[in-house]
Formats: sequence, C-alpha cells, structure tokens
Amino acid sequence: MALTPGTRLGPYEINAQIGVGGMGEVYRARDTRLDRIVAIKVLPEALAADPQFRDRFEREARAISSLNHPHICTLYDVGHQDGTNYLVMEYLEGETIAQRLETGALPVDEALRCAIEIADALDKAHRQGMTHRDLKPGNIMLTKAGAKLLDFGLAKSIALGMAGADLSSLPTPPPDVTAQGTIVGTFQYMAPEQAEGRPLDARADVFSFGAVLYEMVSGSRAFGGSSVAQVLSAVLRDDPRPFEAPPALARVVTRCLAKQPGQRFQTMADVRAALEHASQKSSDAEPSIAVLPFANLSADKENEYFSDGLAEEIINVLAHIPGLKVIARTSAFAFRGKEQDIRTIAQALGVRSILEGSVRRSGTRIRVTAQLIDAEGGHHLWSERYDRETADVFAIQDDIAQAIASALQTKLSVAPAVLRRYTPNLPAYEAYLKALHDIGHKTPDRLARAREWLEQAVALDPKFALAHNALGFYYLRLALPGLMPAHDAMPLVRAAAKKALSIDPSLPEAYALLGVVAAIYDYDWVESERLFRLALRGDSVAPLVRFISEFYLLPVGRLQDAVEEHERALEEDPLNLVGRFQLAWCLQVTGMQAQAVTEFRRVLDLDESFWLAAYGLSIACALNGMLPEAVQYAEKAYAVAPWATTNTGLLAAVLRLSGDTRRAEEILGTLGDGRSYGAPSGFAICYVLCSEHDKAADWAEKAIEQRDPRIPVFLRTFETIWRSSPRWAALLRQINLRDMVA
Repeated sequence: MALTPGTRLGPYEINAQIGVGGMGEVYRARDTRLDRIVAIKVLPEALAADPQFRDRFEREARAISSLNHPHICTLYDVGHQDGTNYLVMEYLEGETIAQRLETGALPVDEALRCAIEIADALDKAHRQGMTHRDLKPGNIMLTKAGAKLLDFGLAKSIALGMAGADLSSLPTPPPDVTAQGTIVGTFQYMAPEQAEGRPLDARADVFSFGAVLYEMVSGSRAFGGSSVAQVLSAVLRDDPRPFEAPPALARVVTRCLAKQPGQRFQTMADVRAALEHASQKSSDAEPSIAVLPFANLSADKENEYFSDGLAEEIINVLAHIPGLKVIARTSAFAFRGKEQDIRTIAQALGVRSILEGSVRRSGTRIRVTAQLIDAEGGHHLWSERYDRETADVFAIQDDIAQAIASALQTKLSVAPAVLRRYTPNLPAYEAYLKALHDIGHKTPDRLARAREWLEQAVALDPKFALAHNALGFYYLRLALPGLMPAHDAMPLVRAAAKKALSIDPSLPEAYALLGVVAAIYDYDWVESERLFRLALRGDSVAPLVRFISEFYLLPVGRLQDAVEEHERALEEDPLNLVGRFQLAWCLQVTGMQAQAVTEFRRVLDLDESFWLAAYGLSIACALNGMLPEAVQYAEKAYAVAPWATTNTGLLAAVLRLSGDTRRAEEILGTLGDGRSYGAPSGFAICYVLCSEHDKAADWAEKAIEQRDPRIPVFLRTFETIWRSSPRWAALLRQINLRDMVA
C-alpha cells in the first residue's frame, strides 16, 4: 500500500510518491532533523517478515553507505518500522537513462561521458569488494552534476532474501522490473552466468554495463523477446544486432558483452580506460591525414620506387605526432591510378586532410613538391617545393613532416631527425625502397626480386636494422600460406629479427616477429606474450604489429583482445585486405558469425580475387550448414590459389558433405600421400569438417611435426567441433596449450 503524504517513517516525513519498481516504492521525503529533502525507498513487504534478511540487508547497506563517489547515489540511512523496511538516499533531480531513452538513443558524446562516469563509479565499488548485480537504464539517473548510479549492491541482498522463489510463472518483465529469486537482476541486462545461477564476480557487472551502453548508443535493447525464456535464451546464446557507433566505442560494447567472463574486460578500470580512448577518438577536433603516393615525374619511370619510398617515410615520421591519426601505406596507396577526388578518398579513409606530391629526379638532383589539402573544403593548407641533392632526401622528409605538424597545429614530441632510428647510406636505402616497391606487387617474381634487394641493402649497410627486419617479414610471408617449409623459413625469420634488435633494441616490429616465431614455431606461449607486450607497449604502434598479434592471441583464447587489436589497426589501415580478412576470421572464431560474414563479403567487394576471403566465407557457410554456398566459395578460393593445401582440403570437404564424393576424392588426391609440406593441414581441415575426428587428429599431428604455422589457429577455429573429442585436448598438449585455453 502506498504511503500517504504526512506519514512518518522514523524522523522522515513523506511528501509524495515519485516512483514504483521491482525493488519497491520510492518517495520524496523530508528529514525533520536536518531539514533536508531525501528519497526513501520502501522495500517489498515479502521481505519484512524475514529477520535473517533484515540483518543481512542492514550489513550490506552499511557497506554501501561507505561508498563515497560523486557518481554513486549516497545511501544515508536504513530503517525498519512496523514491518516496513526502508532506505534513505540522496534525493536527485533529473531523469533516468530509461526515461531518456524514450526519445531515442543518446548522442555519442553524451553516452560516452555518462558511461565513463558510471564505469568510474563501478570501479570504485568493485575495488571495495562490492558489485551491483542489477545494472540497467532505470538504475542510472542523469542529473546536472552528471550520471548517478542507484541501488548499488541491493540486488545481492534481494537475491539472498528471495532464494528459492519459482520463476516459471513470471511474465516477461518490463524494463524496470527486477525478477526475484535465485536468478536476480533484470533479465535483459543480466550476464549469462547470472542467468544460469552460477557464481558471480565483478565481470557480471561488466556485461550488464555493456548491455546498458549498447542501448544508450543504439536506442534498442541488446537482448529481447516476448517471454522470459526468449530473453534468457538471447542472453545466453545470441549476439546483439549490429549497431552504428564509432569503431572504438563499438569495440568496448562488443567486448563487454562477451558470453564468457574471461573474454570481457576483466575490470571496470579497463573499461573506463577504453572508453576514454574512444572519447578521444570520437572527437571531431582530432586531426587526421593520409599521404597519397607521390607522383613520379622523372624521365625514368623505374624511379617510382623512390617517389613511393619518400611518401612512406613521411608516413612513418608523421605517425609519431601525438594525437594525429595517420593512415598506413597499404590503405593510402590503394588509390594509385584511380580517378577519384580528394573528398571521396578522405571519406573512404576517414581523414580530414590529404597530402599529395610529386618527385622529379635527374642525376644527383631531386625536386619534390608537396601540398596539404583540407579534404572537406578542398583548399590548400600548405604547399612547398624542395630542390635538393638526392642525398638530402632525409632532410626533405623531416622538413615536410615538420611543416605538416605546424599546419595542423600539432606538435612533434621530438624533432623528426631524432625520430629517425637510423640514416642508412643512400645505395642501401635505395635497395630497401626497391624491395618495398616489389613486395607491394605481390607476384612471385617480384617477391623473389624483393628478397634480392633486401639482401643487397643489408650487405651495403649492415647496420640498417629496418632492412634486416624487412627480410624477416619476407620469410614470414612465405611461411604463413605454406609457400616455404616452416623448418626452413622460421629460423631465417628469427635470425633477421634478432639481428635487427641487436642494432636497434627499440624496434617494435622485430619484437613482433620474434613473438610470432615463439608462438607458432616454438609453441612457447609465455615467451610470445612477453615479446608482444614489448611490441605493443609504445604510443605509436604500427598496424602490422597489431595484425600479427593474432598468432598469439587467438590460440591462447584471448579472442576479444584479438578482435580489438585488429579493429584498432584498421582505424589506421582501413583498406588493408589481409588485416580485414584476419578481423573477419577472429570474429568467426569468437562466435560473431554475422559480423564475420559481413567482413568477409566486404573484402570480396574490394577485391573479388582475394581468395582468403572466399576461403573464410566457405568455412563460415559450412559450419552453418549452408553447403551450396560453401561449395561456391570453396571453388572460388581453389580456382585462384590451387597451390594452397587448405583450399584443397576445404573444397574436398564441402564436396563430400554435398554428396559429390567422386570429385571430392579427386581433389583430395592432389595432396598425394601427405608427405609434402602443407599437405597434412589440407587433410586435417577436410576430415575435421567431415567430423572424422581421429583422421583429422592424425593429420594434425603430422602438421605439428612440420610446424605448419596454420595449426594453432586451426585448432582454435574448429574448437566447437572438436572440443568433445579427447584427441583435441591431446593436440593442445602437443603445442603446449592445454593449460592455457579456457
């Protein structure tokens, strides 16, 4: 029964009822002793008769009252009168997020500001050993002083007081009603482990926080349904629908909503830090730039390598300007030879300014022109012409970088010359640029020539660390798709990276190379983690380093970290097809099938001959029983790259599953007796997709003997098929992963 105005609860005089919810009625009241307005929550009558609950609840309330945080509603008092349990809290004026959402999603900047405040409040409480357990839009108040978290920790007490209640007859709860019983919390926002009645820790609040943040940004609930059963099923099994948000913010939401606690952020401090990063990224004032390939105006068209190299070196220097988003070479150079205006290019790359230029080389002299353009308005922010000796190319790069920093009103933390790790002699530098130019063409003859140029560069200047490291990446590129046996390639990768580090101990790319070798060749996951920590520790991390961290993160089960690293890398390299394919693969392994398929298709839209994306799509279709589509994409991948043994095994598998056993055996027969390098992996993928676990495991063991670099990710990819087989655990032990995979 509602309390009427004038009713006294101890020293508190009721003024009016201001709300009703699953946790009881809320009243505006006056504290007659201090003459201040307070809010009083009267708890459900069903709890009043339980003295054990009252004692427990009061202990909990005393603990909550000790929380002193500007974004947690202060609990003043707790009382009991004539069978009525009540709480006395800070009176707040404003609206709850639930009320605010009635008019639609919050603007991104407002959602971020509110989320950061609540994350900080939750972090403070978690560090004091208290969890909320009923986080939802109705429990967050928006006031002039910022967001305020309500009902902190009360759900735990309600849970203990209502243990054993029957949930079967409960209707679907409205968004502001807390279900009472062994499962406690509002169904739409509770973590999977909470819905299953399992033990909880602070990571349950992380999930609920993600569900609230999803709704704040998208305007719709992450999990819905027309009954309690449907809501719980969605919480336990379904991914929320894709939503529009800045990439950094979307990453935070996705990671918070991971089904397994170990895949979420582990603390609210981590969530807050990620949100602060997202807030910086979403700022409209963030300067950003793409450096297009400089036009080669020299009489000798072979000098294109030099103009490309000049643009890339400018990219490398600009990447060290704090707060400046710089697009990587792979994406910036994707527009070479395409007739598209500056605004279209800028929109595709997500930048506000474009640097373009030209190089004319004649004898020992070069002329470089450069112009910085505001992409939105089309006007020039800065332009300059440099007439120098070729040997002055490094000074030209530094001058251009410094001029751009000034034009964009940003500051280099140190002078460009100091940022340069090493200035090689000009012949070695030119050989290095020629190698990078050939690698960009990706054809077998150009790749072979690239190796020759890199070997020449390190011979001409043995202290050229970048050239040594590039040679290591060259061999890794051969090893990963099976073009060179791992036992031949990986020692060369290791030697090149170690040589680079002996010259320059600060080279992140070299640590990343060694991290890959430790993971997929040595199976030393502890050492791999140490090396990748060193590679990722700086403020300016090259996208390539983030991309290849997958070879450690995926096998050990850090799936959300793998997704996040790829998404962060793609912010600076959005048109990197290999990176986008790897993101799609990570999403697929994580269980986000719809997002994975979207990314695979996006890669094929950009380049229909990119066989890796067709390969990934075929596996996604096969795992979801879409066999005609699986065959279609497997055929496409096999047609482009029949030399890839995994394409052979995949096509044979989907043909067998479709009933075309004759052609399947013909295709599989091209792998021979399985002794050639890479063939075991082809057989393994065929048999695992056909659920012939023992055969798949036999061939996987042979692939491990070959140290095929695809095997650790392969085991993680097909975990759902293999996990019930004892052979899967045995394979994990062989690559030292049994104790590391959750």
